[in-house]
Amino acid sequence: MKIAIIGAGIGGLTTALAFEKLGIDYQIFEKTPEIKPVGAGIWLAPNALQVYDWLGVYDALKDCGNFIDRITIGTQDLAPLSDMDQQCVKDTFGYTTISIHRAALLHVLLDKIPNHKITLGKSFLKYETLKAAKIQVFFEDQSSYEFDLLLGADGIQSTVRKQLFPESKTRYSGQTCWRGVSDYDLAADFEHRGVELWGEQVRFGFTKIAAHKVYWFAVALSPENQKDSPNTSKEKLATTYANFHPMVREIIQATECKNIMRNDISDLVPLKKWFQNRICLIGDAAHATTPNMGQGGAQAIEDAYYLARLLQKGFDADTFAQFQAKRAKKVASILKQSWSTGKMAHWKYGTGFRNALIKSIPEKIVLKKIMKLYSLKN
Repeated sequence: MKIAIIGAGIGGLTTALAFEKLGIDYQIFEKTPEIKPVGAGIWLAPNALQVYDWLGVYDALKDCGNFIDRITIGTQDLAPLSDMDQQCVKDTFGYTTISIHRAALLHVLLDKIPNHKITLGKSFLKYETLKAAKIQVFFEDQSSYEFDLLLGADGIQSTVRKQLFPESKTRYSGQTCWRGVSDYDLAADFEHRGVELWGEQVRFGFTKIAAHKVYWFAVALSPENQKDSPNTSKEKLATTYANFHPMVREIIQATECKNIMRNDISDLVPLKKWFQNRICLIGDAAHATTPNMGQGGAQAIEDAYYLARLLQKGFDADTFAQFQAKRAKKVASILKQSWSTGKMAHWKYGTGFRNALIKSIPEKIVLKKIMKLYSLKN
């Protein structure tokens, strides 16, 4: 059995590593001609780290990332609304969240995958189902290959999904997000702390990802598909976040314009099915979520873990259905809660009530939800 994986992002590469571990034959196809060190930061929560520990790359990630031992949600002046020490999480799972540059994560994953298993510069065009239980996969360069199974790991704008489920739709949240990495040294109290500040319909978050490097994100309401003029992002952000804590402005100013990216925040309208016959979607291609819970990448990583373990037993007509059944409830809960959190953070009215509500939630209730979120089921 040989499997085609379309997309060499976090989900595709993690799936490949899981296949390597379990002796499942595969080939990854990535449309870009080279995998460049692009992107900003990402949080790898303990559910993701458990998978990477199983895959043998945890130590490498630990060495090039930064542990978050405390997570704070606060007002724009840094007054805490929720401030949780992560020691209980560490005691339970063995580690807390790692904040890391996305490029560093991809480098660690790529380093463990044989070069001949990744084909770059191959943009997926379409597939055809053949007799004898085969899938013919076609690419835009007019090449094609036969496989037993096809996995779409090609993100929220998945080309595989558009053929498999042409009625599928993305949903714009009404919010846009700037992300960047700055050359900045946080004060000692913030060395191992993840912070998100909620202002008047705007948010700003930051965390250290490496020595002298801070990953940050800024979220604001916006019409869809807006663009910034070249070299104006810093000026615009400085104005938008002028009333935030001075450290926020310092972080923005310490970022080169070329290191600031802007992307609208969208998710995928939930699909009834993630698969048909011998074709299955994983990660954002199947269940893209907004980033408000820091779980988009982690859920793609969990997909890789569960699907690989099922495919190790072989493939039959129920395998993909079993995979979705194992994953769907958790993914749906995250998608719903992440969407609601994003909306609440940007309420136009009732900011005081919102803040009081966050402060009133007992820590033991939050901790119970976190423990459930971070758990893997065998």
